[in-house]
Amino acid sequence: MKAVGYQKSLPIEAVDSLVDFEIAKPEPKGRDIRVAVKAISANPVDYKVRKRAAPTDGGYKILGFDAAGVVDAVGPEVSLFKPGDEVFYAGSILRQGTNSEFHLVDERIVGNKPASLSFAQAAALPLTSITAWELLFDRLGAVPGKSLDPRTLLITGGAGGVGSILIQLARRLTGLTVVATATRPESQKWCRDLGAHAVIDHSQPMKEQIEKLKLPPVGLVASLTFTDQHYKSIADFIAPQGKFGLIDDPPEFNVAAFKGKAVSVHWESMFTRSSFQTPDMIAQHHLLNDVADLIDKGVLRTTLDQTFGTINAANLKRAHALLESGKSRGKIVLEGW
Repeated sequence: MKAVGYQKSLPIEAVDSLVDFEIAKPEPKGRDIRVAVKAISANPVDYKVRKRAAPTDGGYKILGFDAAGVVDAVGPEVSLFKPGDEVFYAGSILRQGTNSEFHLVDERIVGNKPASLSFAQAAALPLTSITAWELLFDRLGAVPGKSLDPRTLLITGGAGGVGSILIQLARRLTGLTVVATATRPESQKWCRDLGAHAVIDHSQPMKEQIEKLKLPPVGLVASLTFTDQHYKSIADFIAPQGKFGLIDDPPEFNVAAFKGKAVSVHWESMFTRSSFQTPDMIAQHHLLNDVADLIDKGVLRTTLDQTFGTINAANLKRAHALLESGKSRGKIVLEGW
């Protein structure tokens, strides 16, 4: 089968940073299903892994987490899917990735593809949907249901992949007031179109902008990018006993900034359940099915922004370069071989 990967961790502009190659088609065992991959999307975690994780056996490391495709074969213990089912999922950080024609994945972290979406539209959703859902409901403890919630949720970096889903989930499924941050006019418009009640510029002092809005107190914060640059200023205006959640890897972060207000800090990693085979691992199967249902009912929309052509090394290098620039919005998808 065709695949895209690398043998050494190299800058994206290097010739061999990502290469096309062929490898044997994997065989499913246990609870694994084998998926014929139709579309994938690129995420910041892809380039982060590429930069730090080189294969040690001289072989190829295949990147990629998001995928949409068709079940091709199933392991002997599979009960949730059968060949021919259309699925979408975000894979495991401990296994080979989805940038391959066929891919093995545990059925417990796979959902049924939204019937109303194409494979490309569906591939934009899994990793960011899982991250946003777990951050909002499992980590920050927001309550689903449209009853009024007397708090504001601040989402820093609202125009990115996770932010684009989180804005929709918070606005459509909770009673929270949703404020997103974005710097460029087109990114600010993107956040408003997705449902943010207000958008502020995180390149300017945020406290003054928040105060001018005269909204409910900022009780919840989802820090999605550049946490090290923003957390101290956020600690100054977050409500006492609030909750601060983050998903990035800040080079500097001192939790003591939140002590005086008894603010709790929550880290979200959507790979935790699959990496540690937690007893509730199947929650991601149910979560993705819920997202698919909300998509098909018109409550949520795909966050696909750009399609970069077929799945190959050249197009994936373009996607990595754009993600590394920090100037992307929504999701970048590649489709077909």
